[in-house]
Amino acid sequence: MKTSALFASLLLLAGSQALYAQEENTEPKFKINPTGRILLDGALYASPQKELFKDGVAIPDARLGVKMQYGKWKAKIDVGFAYNKVGLKDLFFEYDFNDANLIRVGSFIHQYGLQSATSSSMKPTMEEPVANAVFNDSRQIGVMYEASYDKYLGTVSAHAEPSATTVILAPTQFTKEGYGFRTRQVWRPLHNDGTNFQVGMSGAFGTPQRSGDPDEHDSFTFKSNFPTRVAQVTALNAVVDNAMNLWKFTPELLISHGPVALESQYYYQRVNRRHNLHSFTGQGAYATVRGLLFGDKNYAYSMLDGGLATPSKGTLEVVANYTYVTLSDASAGVFGGRMNDLSVTFNYYINKYMLARLHYSYTHTWDRTGAPSTSVNGFMARLQVIF
Repeated sequence: MKTSALFASLLLLAGSQALYAQEENTEPKFKINPTGRILLDGALYASPQKELFKDGVAIPDARLGVKMQYGKWKAKIDVGFAYNKVGLKDLFFEYDFNDANLIRVGSFIHQYGLQSATSSSMKPTMEEPVANAVFNDSRQIGVMYEASYDKYLGTVSAHAEPSATTVILAPTQFTKEGYGFRTRQVWRPLHNDGTNFQVGMSGAFGTPQRSGDPDEHDSFTFKSNFPTRVAQVTALNAVVDNAMNLWKFTPELLISHGPVALESQYYYQRVNRRHNLHSFTGQGAYATVRGLLFGDKNYAYSMLDGGLATPSKGTLEVVANYTYVTLSDASAGVFGGRMNDLSVTFNYYINKYMLARLHYSYTHTWDRTGAPSTSVNGFMARLQVIF
């Protein structure tokens, strides 16, 4: 009898200890992983303005950072080195309510259009379409809420102007800082079995940005280099002064079936101006056709990003792209230039971390104040490592 009671007591004690240990194991683990990237580029150019485009090699991007996770909390810090300059890239905190909802706070690229689905180094066109470089924005300090469900993805953001990440303002100047709001709404009825289809619309509003003097926030600047990182040459540049506000939108389209995909966006933006000056309108568009030559048989889909996933190792991809941009508006008296760009890129996904590229582009610009019409043929290669 005593033996049975003792045995029962031991079982009860062991059970309680096991339950206590199980409760302790529910405590989330702290995870930290290093991140980084190295891009090594080489380029040859053929142009009537050859003096502007020097052949050579460059390391256009090298980064080192960390990602952290503790339960539903995440954080990322990323520092980059490029062209003898060190700068802060991503720095944000994130809270994942569940698999479908999150909120992010810090400095990062807020979603606006299909190009938001890939980082700057993972664009299938090697360099992002110039239309996106002109009409989208770099990292901005702000907050973004994202909801990602089976057939719907939506984001809403509030943010400061891009220069807030690079310019230190005095406390009295914070209230003069430009700010904005943006949203991306995507409907994706098909995203399985190698067939993907989505349409979306993004819109944004912004107030004037810093124009040189920290006390003056009365203009918008839209500019881009030629789509190569070895020769840094300005292609388009429009400064719209006496600005009151900016409104812009971009519809997007993604279609893929098996080894073929089409991606496209149209960009429209208007800057309203003070003192009865005519508003400024800028426009652009790109169309990208992608094909898997060997390796993967189908394009996969990334739910959280709202775009095609990166092909797997051993896959060779060919990408053709056409881009048009205009930053010249005669009615507003602004001539920032016009551009046509046609390119072909071969991407070989060596493994999960390494990617080799060969790229050709023909770019022509004209109608920019103080700059002649310029044409360049670029032959580029890149080896990159991202982890």
